Amino acid sequence: MEQQTSLLVENILYIKNVVCPRCIRIIWEQLTLLGIPVVQVSLGQAELSRPLLAVEKETLKSALEEYGFSLLEDRKSRLVEQVKNLLIDVIYYRHGKVTCNYSTYLSNSLGKNYGTISHAFSSEESTTIEKYAILLRVEYIKAQLEYDELSLSEIATRLQYSSLSHLSKQFKGVTGITPSEYKKVLPKSRRPLNMLI
Repeated sequence: MEQQTSLLVENILYIKNVVCPRCIRIIWEQLTLLGIPVVQVSLGQAELSRPLLAVEKETLKSALEEYGFSLLEDRKSRLVEQVKNLLIDVIYYRHGKVTCNYSTYLSNSLGKNYGTISHAFSSEESTTIEKYAILLRVEYIKAQLEYDELSLSEIATRLQYSSLSHLSKQFKGVTGITPSEYKKVLPKSRRPLNMLI
């Protein structure tokens, strides 16, 4: 009984698959429904005003699993999820705008050597951070092509591609077709961000 009521050490929860504002809202709602005092929810994590009780943690795990989320408990998995969320934030919500390259950005944001970050990511995901970032950019391009609100040139500028031909080459390398061919393809082949790798 003592183990059930004891406090867990952290008041920051790392949560897998929180990749968009809707996910953030679901996490917030679940924490609130369970009476867990939440301070803030962001991509991949939730800050609580106090550490969870062990029994609360188990209840929360079950509630999150119903929505396709899970708590990340080991450091390596947390680091990999933080990398994914930082890249999603930059590409989807800040439109690729960082003043340095992604390796420097990740290293500065996480306070770790890029070699350590890269090794953890590659060993956990069986791909590189660079390839993952390309997949994110391509999915962003697909979404913009489907919305049909921006020209390809505007998309290239927004994502800070060096040229339109670089965007097209990268897009074709991932999808096998050019962006203009993609616009003609039905049904579209976008993938959820949490299922890219």
